[in-house]
Amino acid sequence: MPTGVAMRDAREQLFDAAERVLLREGPEALTSRAVTTEAGCAKGLLHKHFTDFDGFLAELVLDRIRRLDAQAETLLKSAGQGSVVDNLTTMLTDLFGSVAVAIVSLTISRDGLRARLREAVPTGVPILSEAGQAIRDYLAAEQTYGRIQPDASADVLGLTLIGSTHMMFADRTGARPTPAQVRAFVSSVVPDKQ
Repeated sequence: MPTGVAMRDAREQLFDAAERVLLREGPEALTSRAVTTEAGCAKGLLHKHFTDFDGFLAELVLDRIRRLDAQAETLLKSAGQGSVVDNLTTMLTDLFGSVAVAIVSLTISRDGLRARLREAVPTGVPILSEAGQAIRDYLAAEQTYGRIQPDASADVLGLTLIGSTHMMFADRTGARPTPAQVRAFVSSVVPDKQ
């Protein structure tokens, strides 16, 4: 009797299954059994591709960080175009409307995962640190266009935007902030010269 179904691109399917479990049930429900059940495969498949479950989770987090690179590039390319507040609102809403908040909770809740991630991401909170850097880079670029006050601190603004927006989205059981609410917050923080 077969123990599972042959899978193409098993790593990505396992990552997607883990993300669905994480979003639906939270980090406490994320187990190797829950992931393989969600993916419709044998439990052994996960261990065929990863040394252990924390290794799997570390690769999941790193994969989602790599996906953030595309968002960061899009944000940076938007410098000098459109509205600064709208550009930041889109980035923050997309970021925190995704799996980012759940990954932060997952990372905080698992010591073994944090230890693995420290090898690749030595400081900060994975995903939030990278998103914060993307926003700081964007704000600095907007300063070169004269669209943000030259004496505004991109570091302080970036940390404020990431931290506060994370707090707005952190309660996964409550109502999610609307883009209009995120925009109102961003416009209260960013000294946009437009």
